[in-house]
Amino acid sequence: MTEVIPRRAGILGALLLLAVSTAAEATTVRVHYDVGWGNNVTLRGSKAPLSWNSGTSATWTTGNIWVLSWADSAGDLEVKPLINDVSWSTGANYRIKAGTTVDIYPFFGPATGSLKKVNNFYSPQLGNSRTLVLYLPPSYYENPLKRYPVLYAHDGQNLFESSTAFGGTEWRLDETSNSLIGSGAMDEIIIVGINNGGANRIYEYTPCCDPTYGGGGADKYERFILDTVKPYIDQNYRTLPSKANTALMGSSLGGLVSFYIGRRNPTAFSKLAALSSSFWWNDEALTKEVEASTTKVAVNFYIDAGTSSDGLTQTTRMRDALVADGYVQGNDLYYYVAQGAGHNESAWAARAHIPLTYLYPWQSTTY
Repeated sequence: MTEVIPRRAGILGALLLLAVSTAAEATTVRVHYDVGWGNNVTLRGSKAPLSWNSGTSATWTTGNIWVLSWADSAGDLEVKPLINDVSWSTGANYRIKAGTTVDIYPFFGPATGSLKKVNNFYSPQLGNSRTLVLYLPPSYYENPLKRYPVLYAHDGQNLFESSTAFGGTEWRLDETSNSLIGSGAMDEIIIVGINNGGANRIYEYTPCCDPTYGGGGADKYERFILDTVKPYIDQNYRTLPSKANTALMGSSLGGLVSFYIGRRNPTAFSKLAALSSSFWWNDEALTKEVEASTTKVAVNFYIDAGTSSDGLTQTTRMRDALVADGYVQGNDLYYYVAQGAGHNESAWAARAHIPLTYLYPWQSTTY
């Protein structure tokens, strides 16, 4: 039978570590989690004063925050929180740099998120309605103290369910996110899948105007996201609404409009992923605009294309334009060539893990 440790039993252990660190700068971990009365949080770690073999109790403080500090002379550590020194948190170890204060929002259940639909969501900018499909991450209901970054993704009907996806092939963004979160490769995020406007998709996802296909509704769609969708999500879900935690993602025309909107709104979005983007639109007008620019916009770009009839030449030209503006591969630019991949949902599903981990790598969230 597991012994239940009273909540405040952690005070002695924490005071001991604090006493050790009084003569030096302190490294502090703050674990935000309500374990319920009669239970406590311990930390195990990669080296002294912590250990992987047994835990050190943290101190409960108001707001269900468990605090543990030690002298920064211990150096950088990896740590993991446990409940009653028995139940380990899900995901990777937390990297703690000496002399810092780090807030941790763990969960202890399975890495399985949930889907929620908002039906008949009206767009006053476009004069139509659609469904929003939300992926809520694994800890959303388990740890109500936590707030989350948000990824706004186009063609929402293709992202999570084969029953609504084009050709019956979904991106499996929920399963991929669950796997990445569970393995500790990616931070927990909310994904807002914005269903396209059906027959209006070309219009909504394109700047003006291709001589063959027309289009030109991207500015209205931009206002729909910024003035209607994002405020609704921020008001009704536990989000981190700052630009540092907000991104866009899409493929094909959805990649084009992600690039277009993200680059125009660096105060709202800090990053975007544009897969197999239709940079050919209107004689590559968007690429020419980037080539003519002398200003580097404060947005991180992921762009990719497959090698099988997927616009690789146009995507490479856009990569070159970004590099000329000062973007650096592996830093604020990730250019990826998907060998053998074509222009379809299965190809995007197969590599969705790459943009997800680029946009939201483990421990990248700004609280």
